Amino acid sequence: MVKRGKLEIMRDILNLVRDNNKIKPTPLLRKSGLSSSSFKEYYKELLDKGLISELDSSSDRYVILSEKGFNFLQRYSTIVDFIEEFEL
Repeated sequence: MVKRGKLEIMRDILNLVRDNNKIKPTPLLRKSGLSSSSFKEYYKELLDKGLISELDSSSDRYVILSEKGFNFLQRYSTIVDFIEEFEL
C-alpha cells in the first residue's frame, strides 16, 4: 500500500465532500481512512484555508465544498495530468 502525501489526503477529503454535495463530519471521518487525530488536523486546515465550510441546519452540521475547494480540485487535476503526460 502506497502512503498518501498531504496534498493527496486533502484532495481525497475534498473529493468526498464534493461527491456527497454535503456530508456530516463523522461520515467524512469514516470515509477518509484517517485516524481521528489526523482527520481533525486536516479538517481544521481545510476550514482555515477556506476550502470547505460548515453549514449548520437545525440540529445537524454539514460540510460543504467552497468555490476555493472546487478550484483546488481543478488545479490539482491539471497538475496530475501534466505530470502523467510527461511521465515525471
